[in-house]
Amino acid sequence: ANTLRPYLTCIRNTLAAAMCLQNFPCQEVERHNKPEVEFKTSPELLLNPVLICRNEAEKCLIETSINSLRISIKVKQADELENILAKKFLRFLSMRAEAFEVLRRKPVQGYDISFLITNYHCEEMYKHKLIDFIVQFME
Repeated sequence: ANTLRPYLTCIRNTLAAAMCLQNFPCQEVERHNKPEVEFKTSPELLLNPVLICRNEAEKCLIETSINSLRISIKVKQADELENILAKKFLRFLSMRAEAFEVLRRKPVQGYDISFLITNYHCEEMYKHKLIDFIVQFME
């Protein structure tokens, strides 16, 4: 618990700084918006990814672009029982991804769960509530 608080505070502050998203139409197709962090069509629209590690087993990757933000989380699994419980729980969540809106169905390779936040999510929802949701999920 002593190392969890600074880890979550660091993630909260990084997310608050990274959620400066704006509308940016696709450069190839007219009247389309694609999350640049997913498609990576223009390297100039991507920012440097931030990796926050609590230890080797627990880490959070925050990737940002001009119009989207992807948060990938690796959950600590100490033993086989925790591993099975985490996999079942994360599978349960990913099957209901549309209910969460910001949850990706498939996590990024090497991580257990991923969230995708676009500029539309930031316009429709409160930024601090989105950050609270992700941090509380990690707790």
